[in-house]
Amino acid sequence: MLCPMSGMKLLVWTLRLWEVGRQVAFSSLPPGQECSGLRKTFWAAMRAVKTRADHQKLGHCITMGRIMRPDDANVAGNVHGGTILKMIEEAGAIISTRHCNSQNGERCVAALARVERTDFLSPMCIGEVAHVSAEITYTSKHSVEVQVHVMSENILTGTKKLTNKATLWYVPLSLKNVDKVLEVPPIVYLRQEQEEEGRKRYEAQKLERMETKWRNGDIVQPVLNPEPNTVSYSQSSLIHLVGPSDCTLHGFVHGGVTMKLMDEVAGIVAARHCKTNIVTASVDAINFHDKIRKGCVITISGRMTFTSNKSMEIEVLVDADPVVDNSQKRYRAASAFFTYVSLNQEGKPMPVPQLVRRRMRRSALKKAKAAICR
Repeated sequence: MLCPMSGMKLLVWTLRLWEVGRQVAFSSLPPGQECSGLRKTFWAAMRAVKTRADHQKLGHCITMGRIMRPDDANVAGNVHGGTILKMIEEAGAIISTRHCNSQNGERCVAALARVERTDFLSPMCIGEVAHVSAEITYTSKHSVEVQVHVMSENILTGTKKLTNKATLWYVPLSLKNVDKVLEVPPIVYLRQEQEEEGRKRYEAQKLERMETKWRNGDIVQPVLNPEPNTVSYSQSSLIHLVGPSDCTLHGFVHGGVTMKLMDEVAGIVAARHCKTNIVTASVDAINFHDKIRKGCVITISGRMTFTSNKSMEIEVLVDADPVVDNSQKRYRAASAFFTYVSLNQEGKPMPVPQLVRRRMRRSALKKAKAAICR
């Protein structure tokens, strides 16, 4: 459901803000008291309202919302991080696809290429309403940057809180040939600094995406009879056949579907390691190296890479096997690092069991030394 702020609603909020600012900045202070700081705060808020209105007028901003149901959450009532990531991606896909088709030319669909670090600032619970706001903040020749904020609303008390912030990058793919990347229509920047700052973010994420490709040959291998609290003990894999419900109308998997499966696997790894209730704390950049097509069998593998006193880092790899196409081999489709925390029954963080690094057996160590000497 798309519900951009209407002109009348914007006018009402502007008038309310003006009245509050006038009373605070001019009426409630003793005569002669300096109030330049309050005036600056007031006018900054007014500029924020105007910026929001301008972006909505240009079609650069949308808001989506839905209530959280029991099937969105874990046994403790906390909404799965993968559910929130999926909603974030849906909002980003809508606004970027709409923008990329805003001019006459070849029709296209926006595909997710990368998600920057996403922090889970506050848990969301069953019965709360998630409000997902997406805004286009930069465009390069072949990509779109979308910044997304997620707010949770308790509809019984009316309280709202910010739960997530994320930055996503999309590329427009031709409907005639989804392997062809089209050019992106430029956006109108309200300030010159916005374009310069966006270009720096674009170059940084492009460099980081290139650096992740060297790990594409890495595979998580199962180990028989692993020792407790080792990497092998908690590592997990999920095998999923990609069906029509997982895909866009054009035959490749929604980025949000992939992220939800990745979060599920990472959650299983964390739960196996801690044996407690766990929640997603943050997600490092998720890189999508290649599209996953309908009919592929995907393997989502997760393994523990680091533990601190109260958090766990888990690497998640997604490999796609096009079983119906013998001409293409198995390939790495996506990769990311998830951070989880362990919670007690009161929902407070608790210590995490330390990761045990397996010691190499003496015979294996001798063989390794011999191989090096050769």
